[in-house]
Amino acid sequence: MSCDVVVLGSFVADVAFRTRRLPKWGETFMGETFALGPGGKGSNQAVAAARAGAKTCFISKLGEDAFGRLARDTYAAEGIDTEFVFQADCATGAAAIIIDEERGENAIIVVPGACYTITPEEVDRAERAIASAKVFVAQLELPISVVEHGLRLAKKHGVTTVLNPAPAASLPESIFALVDYLVPNETECSELTGMSVATDAEAEQAADVLLKRGASNIVVTLGERGALLRNVSGSCFTKAVSAGSVVETTGAGDAFCGGFAAALAEGRAPQDAMRFGCAVAGISVTRAGTAPSMPKRSEVDDLLARS
Repeated sequence: MSCDVVVLGSFVADVAFRTRRLPKWGETFMGETFALGPGGKGSNQAVAAARAGAKTCFISKLGEDAFGRLARDTYAAEGIDTEFVFQADCATGAAAIIIDEERGENAIIVVPGACYTITPEEVDRAERAIASAKVFVAQLELPISVVEHGLRLAKKHGVTTVLNPAPAASLPESIFALVDYLVPNETECSELTGMSVATDAEAEQAADVLLKRGASNIVVTLGERGALLRNVSGSCFTKAVSAGSVVETTGAGDAFCGGFAAALAEGRAPQDAMRFGCAVAGISVTRAGTAPSMPKRSEVDDLLARS
């Protein structure tokens, strides 16, 4: 099918442990709960976009194992096009997620596995899907050369490109000119620029550094402070949209990116798309998990109507 949003990215199984505190090295500590579910930044963003109402295609690679079957079952349930989810000879990856029970904050270790073996040639096989899309989304849980290749294909066909530079990594200068919307969080923005983003003014200054490297628009997600859009025309701040008490922040960035992409694909103005993304993220943090925490479109519309 022709898709509105094409996501090139990772799938890993999320293995989440909730605990009252982190154990020290060499210590065994009894946790509170354990959960296994679908994850990976690209996969989470595809689920968020699909639940937000966008026809969504996912490009990735899976192993022939239980985690791979978990992924395919997830995409079938969400109506995500998997024509270009390829089969690998190695195991599907996993992420160990440690969640602070009291604060809802997290620490994550990702071993990408099968998805990290995807090649530029396999991305080429999805060129017709990319060409027909309205928005192309990528992150950094795949080889950067593959991410850049996908962005280049999308730009070739005039498709709006969104890059979530997560997890933070050094980027080649050539990649920035391929990005219409660079969407880092505070930590990623700081690591990309070497600057603090603790205040709104500092976030604007760091965004200017990224603009000078060639990206068209910088969208810095600022957690409970909302989000900043910065481009050559100036700045626009969008407030966070609260849906209730925070349970877990693990999927918040992916929720924002998927919702933002879905809204852009509908033709919404960037500021409106940011508010929509903030609402998707605002709901996701009130729930446990990553992909399972992503809200349905009706929930987002209802929250925005009340906010």
